[in-house]
Amino acid sequence: MAAYRYCEAVTGLQARNFSYGIRLLPEPKRLAMSALYALARRVDDIGDGDLPPERKAEQLLRTRGLLGEIRAGAVAEDDTDPIKVALADAARRFPIPLGGFDELIDGVEMDLKGAEYQTYEELQVYCRCVAGAIGRLSLGVYGCEDPERGAEYADTLGLALQLTNILRDLREDALNGRTYLPTEDLVRFGCEQGFALSRPPAGADFAGLVAFEAARAQRAFEDGLRLLPMLDRRSRACTAAMAGIYHRLLGRIAADPESVLRGRVSLPGWEKAYVALSGLAGGRS
Repeated sequence: MAAYRYCEAVTGLQARNFSYGIRLLPEPKRLAMSALYALARRVDDIGDGDLPPERKAEQLLRTRGLLGEIRAGAVAEDDTDPIKVALADAARRFPIPLGGFDELIDGVEMDLKGAEYQTYEELQVYCRCVAGAIGRLSLGVYGCEDPERGAEYADTLGLALQLTNILRDLREDALNGRTYLPTEDLVRFGCEQGFALSRPPAGADFAGLVAFEAARAQRAFEDGLRLLPMLDRRSRACTAAMAGIYHRLLGRIAADPESVLRGRVSLPGWEKAYVALSGLAGGRS
């Protein structure tokens, strides 16, 4: 139980949006989801950290080894890594498709290689690795009345969340030397100069670019939310809460595109709580 408490602490501290949703789950599922998030957070932190690329690659390889230990049932209860212990226990209790973590690592390795995406189809591959995979991992904990279709919808909902993240973090990523939006879209809207400034590139149709990408994310939300009727009430509430928070973020960005160049767009805590309670009450927020 101490290992799970550690994972819950990581989730509560570093995943404010995510934690609003999983609070709605019964304890066994909530603990399992905390373990999933804690390992996903570790993988993300490796990619975003300050270590040289070769050290990051070593740590990602070590994480793949950790997954191998879990698959083999070779994790001792007194192991000193609480995330490994908690996830191993969760994997014994739920049919978690651990290969989703390998996909997440694949996505982080794309970042380490400085991958750029010429087309939307190429960006979708990345999004499905770093976000769609998390949706499919989560489905292993939630359960689903139609696992095959549910996995497709979870993947698409993850795409919607990641597209929203990309828009929200446009300038922050640019300052870190990363551009995720497809090159063909940047060219189409005259935004090839990037987003390192707190104002749109001169002569660019920045509002048009954001509207275009936001519409893509909206379509992914509409498709991905077909997952909700396939879940039990508490899992549906959890998913609706997380999706609802990001969907509201998307609405704010679409209404004021330049806000993403001025700072990180976010929702106040009271609004996140309202969205979570709406999900529990059966709404889609």
